Amino acid sequence: MVEKQRTLKSSVTVSGTGLHTGKFVNLTIHPAPENFGYKFRRSDIAGSPMIEANAEYVTDTSRGTTLEYKGVKVSTIEHVLAALAGLRIDNALIDMDCVETPILDGSSKVYVDAILNIGILEQEAERKYFQITNNITYIDNDKKVEMVVLPSKEFKLSVLIDYDLKVLNTQFASLYNLDEFPTEIAPCRTFVFLHELEYLLNNNLIKGGDLSNAIVFVNRLVSQEELERLATSFNKPSVEVLEEGILNNVELYFKNEPARHKLLDIIGDLTLVGMPIRGHIIVSRPGHSSNVEFAKLIRRQIKLDELRKEVPHYDPNKQPIYDINQIKNILPHRSPFLLVDKVLDMSESHVIGLKNVTMNEPFFVGHFPEEPVMPGVLQVEAMAQCGGILALSSIEDPENYNTYFMKIDNVRFRHKVVPGDTLIFKLELMSPIRRGLCHMKGTTYVGNKVVTEAEMLAQIVKKTDKA
Repeated sequence: MVEKQRTLKSSVTVSGTGLHTGKFVNLTIHPAPENFGYKFRRSDIAGSPMIEANAEYVTDTSRGTTLEYKGVKVSTIEHVLAALAGLRIDNALIDMDCVETPILDGSSKVYVDAILNIGILEQEAERKYFQITNNITYIDNDKKVEMVVLPSKEFKLSVLIDYDLKVLNTQFASLYNLDEFPTEIAPCRTFVFLHELEYLLNNNLIKGGDLSNAIVFVNRLVSQEELERLATSFNKPSVEVLEEGILNNVELYFKNEPARHKLLDIIGDLTLVGMPIRGHIIVSRPGHSSNVEFAKLIRRQIKLDELRKEVPHYDPNKQPIYDINQIKNILPHRSPFLLVDKVLDMSESHVIGLKNVTMNEPFFVGHFPEEPVMPGVLQVEAMAQCGGILALSSIEDPENYNTYFMKIDNVRFRHKVVPGDTLIFKLELMSPIRRGLCHMKGTTYVGNKVVTEAEMLAQIVKKTDKA
């Protein structure tokens, strides 16, 4: 069944204090058009700059997830993003008049309730998923973190936490159906250990802290004097340690509420992948840092899969459009500088060519004698020659013309080219050929790997003319 993208029916505002800054913030979630994704907008800064929810923009994960783009930041974004993802909302613009989102009760519940109150709108465009086809694994041995996503037709998430402490040992939480997110996951609050709380208090790092927005676990004996000091710090008449090893500031909604909150954080952080996932994610000992690194790993896989979809198919049994002798009738180049062996496919806007790289190439004599590597400049030249075939094929008498480089931009060499490789060139016009100017984007593949990329501007010049 085709799933459609969704956004909010109208704008909704949630206000409160930032946990770390202590500053009051108004956060407004607006409907957004199809394929917009999630973007934050700082309405308190001149020009109202926007920041895309993208793992590549994460600059800090020490006390929540922080994005930064061109010097503009938004922090502690995971709970609002979890609310959007948990409600299957694809497109939203999030306005903030301060750097940090409001902590509220330390969960996603307030956001979820506010969105459900105003309603969700189905859009026309189809929702795009990243379907996991092979296991993707992230391991941090120092932090004992393991994260893996397995192929699955549906989104599933399983989380294990273990702090090796009596008050908070092994807990497990899972979510196999996002329909359960509003009731089973969204209300689950953040948690902190007493020694962490004391450090944050002593260093003025939770200016907006309140004992009502976090579960506080006590993993050591605490004197009455310390309890009284905590009560004073948080404007409470008194605090005490319950038998379960937590302060009496809140009651647990679920016995495994900490594990469920970690699951909530993962959902929020994994929105930074850029699209929802179809796969079963299994996580042990997660944290914001590992969540973001895992998101980056998945993003890299998405990019690789997209590149592989664009790899031209080469059938050696198929008759080429041009063989080497026909190419010599178009290009003026000759051995040892003719670097295209076949043209496999061509239209008015693209050409696909091939070169077989052998040990007999003259440049391997000196580049390098002990480790032969095709020079990058010749890879670009080979792409340009292939593009030249496309350009010269647009005129009636190509043998009377040459093509000359005018500009080369955005060159990337991603892998070595060595003897035995078969290079497949894909050149596409970036704009129609006008006045003899040919602007092309070139990509060279070896198998499924992209080895070279470049943008090239060339000019078609008659041989009797001066270049």
